[in-house]
Amino acid sequence: MIVITNPSAIENEIDILHSLFEEGLSLLHIRKPDFSELEMVQFVHPIKMEFRSKLVLHSHHDLAKDFGINRIHFSEKERKHIDDYPARFPKPCRYNSTSTHSIEDFNSLENGFDYAFLSPVFKSISKKNYLPKTDLFEALKSRTNYKTKVIALGGITPENIQETLKNGFDDVALLGTIWNAKNPLKQFKLCQQIVLSYLQSQV
Repeated sequence: MIVITNPSAIENEIDILHSLFEEGLSLLHIRKPDFSELEMVQFVHPIKMEFRSKLVLHSHHDLAKDFGINRIHFSEKERKHIDDYPARFPKPCRYNSTSTHSIEDFNSLENGFDYAFLSPVFKSISKKNYLPKTDLFEALKSRTNYKTKVIALGGITPENIQETLKNGFDDVALLGTIWNAKNPLKQFKLCQQIVLSYLQSQV
């Protein structure tokens, strides 16, 4: 299960992030689109060293080496303007992800991406009027790319996580359901338990 940071600042954000990691968060995508490089440095710096390997940078990729981060993410727009990926990924990045918005786009990804977001699955919680244009559950039946994991993004809540995984997604990414909750940690633990219960039922 993946958590994406809220685009704008959250009160006690770093403390909350540490709590999420301590509860077993596997990956945190740092998506702060309006951050300058200095603001990104100031955001990442207080995150404990033991959690740096679980951070994924969405911007200011050149900072990855300085902070010992080995995961970076490319937006759809960035990916389509990069020649010869993944050779151009900055070192020491070994794990890379990207965003897609159609099954055709996802299927066309070349090797080099460990996983890709496919969105929006449901009506977005964090983005106003961001709605699915197609039924992505139906679209996934046309999946041909099995080298890249497909991660559900957009409107994922405790109520629809199981349905999402049952319909072919490899994992889920959470944004609005975490940061719009009164208690982000409690909401994370609820979602985490639903994912774990589903995975155990598949063994």
